[in-house]
Amino acid sequence: MRQIRALRIAAVAAGIALMATGCGATGKSSPAASSGAAAGPLTGLQILVPNTAGGGYDTTARVAAKVLDDEKIATNTEVFNLAGAGGTVGLARIVNEKGNGDLAMLMGLGVVGASYTNKSQSKLTDTTPLAKLIEEPGAIMVNKASPYKTIDDLVKAWKADPASIAVGGGSSPGGPDHLLPMQLAGAVGIDATKVNYVAYDGGGDLLPAILGNKLGFAASGAGEYLKQIESGEVRVLATSGEKRLDGVDAPTLKESGIDLVFSNWRGVVAPPGISDADKAKLIGALEKMHGTDAWKEALKTNSWTDAFITGDGFKTFLTEQDKRVADVLTKLGLA
Repeated sequence: MRQIRALRIAAVAAGIALMATGCGATGKSSPAASSGAAAGPLTGLQILVPNTAGGGYDTTARVAAKVLDDEKIATNTEVFNLAGAGGTVGLARIVNEKGNGDLAMLMGLGVVGASYTNKSQSKLTDTTPLAKLIEEPGAIMVNKASPYKTIDDLVKAWKADPASIAVGGGSSPGGPDHLLPMQLAGAVGIDATKVNYVAYDGGGDLLPAILGNKLGFAASGAGEYLKQIESGEVRVLATSGEKRLDGVDAPTLKESGIDLVFSNWRGVVAPPGISDADKAKLIGALEKMHGTDAWKEALKTNSWTDAFITGDGFKTFLTEQDKRVADVLTKLGLA
């Protein structure tokens, strides 16, 4: 846990606010995916999660692994966690596994930012992009014992004394969980230099802080906390998408009179230097997974938005994301 200088964060947020809502879903197959689609089930596949268990990356990876195995697209898929430094410990591992066609990593916008703010020698542009899977709106959440019953209650208290309200997120600078509250502050007229942001290494670490009522509020993807939301332990004050989330009884920010829409994204990359055949098999497997009823049900269950693009399309998207983050963070002296 660490305090992040709000002025820098606000500038980061302003500079890359549009990144999270990049390429939309296309569902198009790349040539590599088409050539690998007829192959038999994948064996020996490992999916690295660069954050703690229970977070958004972890949930997405384990859901994907289950669908792959249940649908006989793969067998005995292993998911393992290698947390640290906003995801860059895992990133270094995937980059150092050059040529390993049996390894993949679940990642997203948070790892892009962390690769620069944590001065990582490894970058996502060093990896082999496989597929962008989902987009997910954020949620503004509080503990069940919180005095804030509505987003209006929170904003009123926050504006009165911004520094007194700790804002938790499972992202390092440049990641979605801190971009959302910083943009929210700007949207409601709060001086961002006074915002008290506290970063956690993924949703798995953030959850205990929410349940322990250690935060004024948290910003993260609602899909990571659906069980706690359903049980009433966590209350959602608002969500940041264009539309309300199914199964979450909370208005959007726009419905609440706050002019802000924000979405995160997640995808899968492989180590650099894998063979064309291995790349085709991995993309082909993800294409098959995307087409299953089980995956469609998983999207609905976890309140994820389908944003599937593969191969070169995802590579272009990822390169654009990386450049925008790098440019902004360099200007701020954070990269």
